Amino acid sequence: MALSLPTSTRLAPATLLRGQGALVALVVLVAFAAFRYEGFFTLYNASTFFRYNAMFMLIAIGMTMVILTGGIDLSVGSVAAMTSVIAALASPHGAGVGLLAGVAAGAAIGLLNGLVITRLRVEPFIATLGTFLGARGIAQLASGQAAVSVDSSGGFARLGQGDWLGLPVPVVLVIVVFLAGLFLLRSTRTGRSIYCVGDNEDAARLMGFGVDQVKVLVYTISGLLAGVAGVVLAAQFGAGQPVEGVGWELTAIAGVVVGGTLLTGGRGSLFDTMVGVTLLGLIFNILNFENGKGVISIDVFWQNVIRGVFLLVVVILQSNSTRRKGE
Repeated sequence: MALSLPTSTRLAPATLLRGQGALVALVVLVAFAAFRYEGFFTLYNASTFFRYNAMFMLIAIGMTMVILTGGIDLSVGSVAAMTSVIAALASPHGAGVGLLAGVAAGAAIGLLNGLVITRLRVEPFIATLGTFLGARGIAQLASGQAAVSVDSSGGFARLGQGDWLGLPVPVVLVIVVFLAGLFLLRSTRTGRSIYCVGDNEDAARLMGFGVDQVKVLVYTISGLLAGVAGVVLAAQFGAGQPVEGVGWELTAIAGVVVGGTLLTGGRGSLFDTMVGVTLLGLIFNILNFENGKGVISIDVFWQNVIRGVFLLVVVILQSNSTRRKGE
């Protein structure tokens, strides 16, 4: 009997190309920017780009795990603002205490999200909208509605401004978190359960996965990483920022979706999320270079329009692709 390859195998190259559309777009944009802008491939631009976007990468890693379960976390921007203030207030006691205070506060909000969603059966959108407002209020109350300067004498500022082995410290944090997340998702039963819960929650229960425990875990991780991002924010700018983080949750969601993770859950990867966040950041890096050339001038409001249109196009394409696979 003659054997024939399945259609999915025969079309693997085309499928791979569609699945890695964000990566292809990233490579094309990097090549374009390298050709057009003289200062693009410089250590200063690369360091500035990744040092700043590290905050969004940290939040997006946590958001990926939440979305993989079919959930959403709207609180991460406010949590980052809140933890930046808490970390700044704790910074006089040293970098370690400041980091621990910010991370613990973020994890506590994430844990609260998970418990409200699983124990009280509140929809993730509503639950995290509530903590979005609450965390923002805590940030304003704790800071007196003003930026809180950090105490740099204990080395806290190095968490945002320093370098380690030639790499910006925020980038080192992203690498450590990314590798830990990759191990969790790819090499552990918990990682398999995260995908299974997002793919089919009822099936996950029948297979013996602790669905509620998984949800509590991913929301706690999301809050914890928002806390790390808040610490980096305070250290990088030298102050806790109670009014920062506005729209960060949308940036994280955009990076996750652009990377190819399904909003309905069950499919996606951290690598693709990193590609998506980098791609979005690169678009605005290029726009800044373009403004510098004086050929066009695109202010921040139009940049937000571009971001929204780009995200909408990606979601439409993703939806059409999913619909075709279901037919």
